[in-house]
Amino acid sequence: MLQIAVCDDNINELSNMAQLINLYKTSKNVVCEYAVFPNGFELVSALEKGKQFDIYCLDIIMPGFTGIDVAKAIRGLDKLAPIVFFTSSPEFALESYSVKAINYILKPISKEKVFFTFDEILEQMKLEEDEDALIVKSHEGIQKIRISHLVFAEVIGRNVLYHMRSGKVIECTESFSSACDALMNYGCFIKPHRSYLVNMQYVDTIEHHKMTLQTLLSVPIAQGKAKEIKQQYLNYQMEGE
Repeated sequence: MLQIAVCDDNINELSNMAQLINLYKTSKNVVCEYAVFPNGFELVSALEKGKQFDIYCLDIIMPGFTGIDVAKAIRGLDKLAPIVFFTSSPEFALESYSVKAINYILKPISKEKVFFTFDEILEQMKLEEDEDALIVKSHEGIQKIRISHLVFAEVIGRNVLYHMRSGKVIECTESFSSACDALMNYGCFIKPHRSYLVNMQYVDTIEHHKMTLQTLLSVPIAQGKAKEIKQQYLNYQMEGE
């Protein structure tokens, strides 16, 4: 079930978007629900209470709490969900990139614009669903970890922590050796230390005692293992060319 949030201080615009989403559901046979918010405060409040959405449609020019402000708050809780801006002014286009908005649409909002944008978003979501993934039983329940989104895994005590590119950490009580066995099947992981497994897609630099990742975090390299790690990483890069 696709969940869509629509936020606009203009009641007519909210009504128009609701109609277009309903039209999209019917014509594209998409199973989805939507919630409308007359201001950013109410949307952010819902998120802070645990509500989650798959797509955010935000007006930019709103009094007190702009769409850019709302998007920054969303990114503090969700680094990846698609954000679409609707606005009557093009002057905020640059700022929209700072929160990684997927699209920036000038009003008036038309059926063609909405359908095109949602088609692109759903196509990307479908591609991501087809990606390799690991199913784990975390402290929050059963979760799906996309391999391309996993930066590294580490073991602390009896818990395995999966560090995602969004900043989220998924904690599971399981054997680290079994986690390593599962992940090593994907060919993009390397074990620089007995307590860490790193996705080489996210390696930035390799030094004598540590690896620095693109997320700016670093993991240790076991003593005397740096040369071997560098060679494994080089082989991985050459295979990808």
